[in-house]
Amino acid sequence: MKEESKKEPFINPIDPDKITENPHNLPYGHNVGSAVVKPEDQGKLKGRALNAMEHQTDMQLDQIYQQMNLLAQQAKGLKDRKVISEKIYGAEMRFEPLINHTYHLYQRENKTFLLSLIAPDQWGRSGDKFNFVATVKLLADHTWDIIEKSDILDDL
Repeated sequence: MKEESKKEPFINPIDPDKITENPHNLPYGHNVGSAVVKPEDQGKLKGRALNAMEHQTDMQLDQIYQQMNLLAQQAKGLKDRKVISEKIYGAEMRFEPLINHTYHLYQRENKTFLLSLIAPDQWGRSGDKFNFVATVKLLADHTWDIIEKSDILDDL
């Protein structure tokens, strides 16, 4: 028993500054079997994030631009329908237009308008005194859908 009491106390040969009691808090793997932890280049991370952000916002801006163009086209279409409807209701017509039927609007030499059942290619020689404006169809709300139009409509 005397031999046990004479044992010297254990002195750890590893420097206490190089060990920890909580290895899970270390920013790196603490043994050979630990997962590999590589420090990331912060500039590379920010660059990738910036590229992704620019790509995403460019896509969204392009989508909004396409929607704006569609709305502008719809607004122009409505404006054209309004203008043509005003011209038609001020034009001479010798019949009652029916919903969902196609008609043709002409402008005479004296700048008055005529709504006709006769298409531009059906006039023959007598059509020379009329300028074709548009082929239209009467809708249920009594506006006119423009099926075909000439450049004269843009000038009205």
